[in-house]
Amino acid sequence: MSSFDAGAEKFADLSVHGLVDSHCHLDDAAFDDDRDAVLRRADMAGVRKMVLPAYTPRYWRRLRETCHRWPGLFPAYGVHPLYLEDRHGQWEATLATFLADAVALGEIGLDASAGAPDAACQRAGFTTQLAMAQQLGLPVILHARQSLEEMLLTLRRFPRLRGVLHSFSGSFVQAQRLTDMGFLLGLGGAFTHPRAQRLRAMAATLPAEFLLVETDAPWQPPHAHPGARNEPAYLREIIAELAQLRHTPVQEIARITAQNALTLFHLQDMS
Repeated sequence: MSSFDAGAEKFADLSVHGLVDSHCHLDDAAFDDDRDAVLRRADMAGVRKMVLPAYTPRYWRRLRETCHRWPGLFPAYGVHPLYLEDRHGQWEATLATFLADAVALGEIGLDASAGAPDAACQRAGFTTQLAMAQQLGLPVILHARQSLEEMLLTLRRFPRLRGVLHSFSGSFVQAQRLTDMGFLLGLGGAFTHPRAQRLRAMAATLPAEFLLVETDAPWQPPHAHPGARNEPAYLREIIAELAQLRHTPVQEIARITAQNALTLFHLQDMS
């Protein structure tokens, strides 16, 4: 038995739904040469469902084709703040048509990093997409970089919205404000790094009912794979690290985070 197969035994008694990677980009060109093999490894690791958020209109069609071709892949469509100036036509009208078969609207948000698009452009695009999600009753997948306080204020204008803040790295207070509004927090490779002490402390203590696990593949690999292309099979390592930090059985963390994702994205009855 390989070490990979032996490790899988810890996950053998999960529910029929298996593990859920709540945020990965399997449609990305980084997987074009071996997507089938990546999906086989994910299946061996117990990852049965994956949510694939879009980030630019240029790749919405590619994302839809990827999700239609392979079972267990579920699309979310939106315009990431770093791509809001890439209008690719009138994306608002096109987005509405793609959302007909989406499990969420995203990845959307605010980004104040160097070189990001104009802040006013970002705010307009963000609020437009939040309004669409609220009207359609879809959860949102959020991105915030150096802008979480402004995002929190904006979300208060949309009280019926629910969703997840992907790759959460804020404070305990900000986490509480998000969960008070009904939002979940996505944890991935970043918290597995030993030097990420503040994030690890939050991962150990945040209420489990508000946590999702994600890989963000092909980016943000866990600590054991520095510089590697990330992939959904590594979700098992993220769950194991979270379980260790929380002094909780791996199977319990896997079950809770999978159920959280199934509920948020309404995946229970989907194949």
